[in-house]
Amino acid sequence: MSTEVSPNASGQSVQAPGTKPAAPEKMSRESVTVISTLLVATFVVILNETIMNVALQRLMVELQVDAPTVQWLSTGFMLTMAVVIPTTGFILQSLSTRAVFMLAMGLFAGGTALAAVAPGFEILLLARIVQAGGTAIMLPLLMTTILTLVPLAKRGAVMGNVSIAISVAPAMGPTVSGLILEHFTWRFMFVFVLPVALAALAIGAKYLTNIGETEKTKLDALSVVLTVPAFGGLVYGLSQIGGGHGGQAGPGPVAITALVIGVAGLTAFVLRQLRLQKAEAPLLDLRAFKIRMFTVSVLLMVVAMMALFGGVILLPLYLQEVRGLGSLETGLALLPGGLAMGLLGPVIGRLFDKVGPLPLTVTGSILMVVALWQFSMLDAGTSIAWIVTLHVGLSFGLALLFTPAFTTGLNPLPPHLYSHGSAIMSTTQQVAGAAGTALLVSIFAVVSAASGLVAGMSAAFLTATVIALAAVVLSAMMRKTEGDGPAHGAH
Repeated sequence: MSTEVSPNASGQSVQAPGTKPAAPEKMSRESVTVISTLLVATFVVILNETIMNVALQRLMVELQVDAPTVQWLSTGFMLTMAVVIPTTGFILQSLSTRAVFMLAMGLFAGGTALAAVAPGFEILLLARIVQAGGTAIMLPLLMTTILTLVPLAKRGAVMGNVSIAISVAPAMGPTVSGLILEHFTWRFMFVFVLPVALAALAIGAKYLTNIGETEKTKLDALSVVLTVPAFGGLVYGLSQIGGGHGGQAGPGPVAITALVIGVAGLTAFVLRQLRLQKAEAPLLDLRAFKIRMFTVSVLLMVVAMMALFGGVILLPLYLQEVRGLGSLETGLALLPGGLAMGLLGPVIGRLFDKVGPLPLTVTGSILMVVALWQFSMLDAGTSIAWIVTLHVGLSFGLALLFTPAFTTGLNPLPPHLYSHGSAIMSTTQQVAGAAGTALLVSIFAVVSAASGLVAGMSAAFLTATVIALAAVVLSAMMRKTEGDGPAHGAH
């Protein structure tokens, strides 16, 4: 096993594998530079994830493709993410920090450049898949780096900054693309992102130091193959159910087949990982689930992501189809909520370091339930100001959940599980987002077809409210975590 630690990147000496480093009281300037670079890069790649949603109508006309075909620009991106993320635990353990960053941003910048000059739909889809490969690696890399460099007492504050990338970026995507499409061609969605991606790549190349350890681990080819039907099948099946909001009722045979393949693939993948654990070579180490607070936090994240994605998809549908707002006005109406979530992230992070997760998550989950319940009361005459207020309330609730869930879940992990824990959290986020979207959009479509758009919207938000009640129960189970491993429980 080789050990790579920059001379003073973490202020720590090299430790034996699997033991917890004595965390420094203060972060060095190098650590701050590393984390800041990764934060900016993560913000850009996640912003790019939702930037396409508003542009699909325009692309159908300009590229002369139909709605199911153009939807592949979003579906293909999601599928690539779902398949690549489970392998990031292995990638992060096998390559140095620098190499992983250069790979992620290189793929992202290359995909962005290709998209900007794409002559037709096929090349644009290929460019989106290349972009997604880079995006998938970025978030687990950021999480693992924070766990390695940041002292326990300051992790909440730093994770609060991560929530800016995770929550503000997707919320700003539709607004940014709405503004761009108002004044430029669709290519400029990529032209504007490219210089930022290249700048992050250049800064990373100059300043990024290697942190943590690399291990000579063997890649299990069968596990990699199984990620395709397991996570790809699930996300594709769910996205097919959620794709038909034009009044189609229920899932079609393609969606059901994909889900059956997904569940079978996931079962085989989990059994394979459990078998490989004995030989210390799983692709995704599921032993992280033995730590109670990690499991509770992952479940809380799943519920919160289902609510977040449901809101992100349903509210624009309501504003555009029921209220007749344009794409730019819709983006602007949702912007205050997105900004509130991000700006509150660092504040909530610092609060978390002082008071622990319990008061924050309980308050956040109750706020989420109340906001979603109020959304289920919307009708064709509800004032836009009230909708914006409710969306800010929902965003505030989610902000109170995300930072504590991430930090409480990842804190008790031993160093050799950092990268795997980060990969598990990122994978479940993707699947939960797809599941939330599929379930809520399907309910919206079925009820709308029978009773009208307002009834469909109400039924979908009422379902989201019921799901969110699970978050209240999970929030009450949250406890402050210390140190590493199962030996350190709540206190």
